Amino acid sequence: MDAASLLREARIARGLTQRELAALAGLPQPAIARIESGASSPRVDTLDRLLAACGRSIAATHLSPPVDPDEWTLVQGNLQLTPAQRLAKLAAWAAFVTKLRRAGEAGRAR
Repeated sequence: MDAASLLREARIARGLTQRELAALAGLPQPAIARIESGASSPRVDTLDRLLAACGRSIAATHLSPPVDPDEWTLVQGNLQLTPAQRLAKLAAWAAFVTKLRRAGEAGRAR
């Protein structure tokens, strides 16, 4: 689903006109019209602000790829980490994969 369809659907479901949504989100009505027509692509923070005015959020939309609930839990957990923590976790996984690869190579060499 694209931003235009997503915004239009959220606005209509909330029962708002473009003018009402613009007032709630603090944007000019023509900007809403350009986004909904597909003539302009909003920045993520702008789309999030517009959806919030409609009582929705980007995270709760179809923009998120469908994933297994257990995998989504892992994703959410990783998002709680700082960039440094994510990098450390990645480095640990890379070391583990390297160790497995070397063990496989050693097993083939015998």
